[in-house]
Amino acid sequence: MLTDLHVHLRPDEPEATPERYFTAANVDRYAERAQDVGIDVLGVSEHVHRFRQALDVWRHPFWEASAVDDIDDYCSFVREETELRLGIEADFVPGREDQMANLLEAREWDYVLGSVHFLRDAAVDMAGDHDVWRSGDPERVWRRYFETIGEAARSGLFDVITHPDLVKVWGGERPHPGGDLRRFYDLAMDGIADSDVAVEVSTAGLRKPVGEIYPAPALLEMCLEAGRPVVLSSDAHVPEQIGYEYERAVEWLSALGVTEIAVFERRERRLEPLG
Repeated sequence: MLTDLHVHLRPDEPEATPERYFTAANVDRYAERAQDVGIDVLGVSEHVHRFRQALDVWRHPFWEASAVDDIDDYCSFVREETELRLGIEADFVPGREDQMANLLEAREWDYVLGSVHFLRDAAVDMAGDHDVWRSGDPERVWRRYFETIGEAARSGLFDVITHPDLVKVWGGERPHPGGDLRRFYDLAMDGIADSDVAVEVSTAGLRKPVGEIYPAPALLEMCLEAGRPVVLSSDAHVPEQIGYEYERAVEWLSALGVTEIAVFERRERRLEPLG
């Protein structure tokens, strides 16, 4: 089986409205692409910050500018008008766990993806005013990022930890710490090993400046040693990205001895053969 559970029905641009992209015709484009590349289970997981209800969780300026859609309209569309699995990509915001739990528990998801895009008010993967790299201290950024990943896993809010080393996204375009990076991964593993989360293997990094799959081999090996199951995703924002470079990902996972991947329905996880 092949899955793609980290999929967005629209680009990130503000003008990508539900009226344009939450349509049967657009879903058909995604489904046809998934069939063409052999995806057996396709799920959609829109960013939580696109929904007005997210402002009950956090009022970051970027969220305030983005939160214009209704989350229940999104859920109704996916459940009633598509055959997609219903997910959401929800940021972990330290100190706002109860508020995020209230938002998530009020809806019947098939799965919840947990991401770390922000460290306090600064963004890991966003250029411009909120860019965390304006601090220029890679040791501090990487340490704080992986500590937060561990907290996200331990929180119990999420079924999957997505792109778990997103902090590397810029590759050589941003400062990078030297030495053995496992000193940072260990900080995340404190939470991951104590949790029941699955860990996403995402080919999205191959489309980014870093040019690598998420997570790095050493981090994935640590997750596997801790008994964490794997989810396979592309983080597609257009149909053409579904199943992106899956041949490389499947070959790599097979070489590491991974024979099963996680699939979700109504937040129940099961393992299926990787094929």
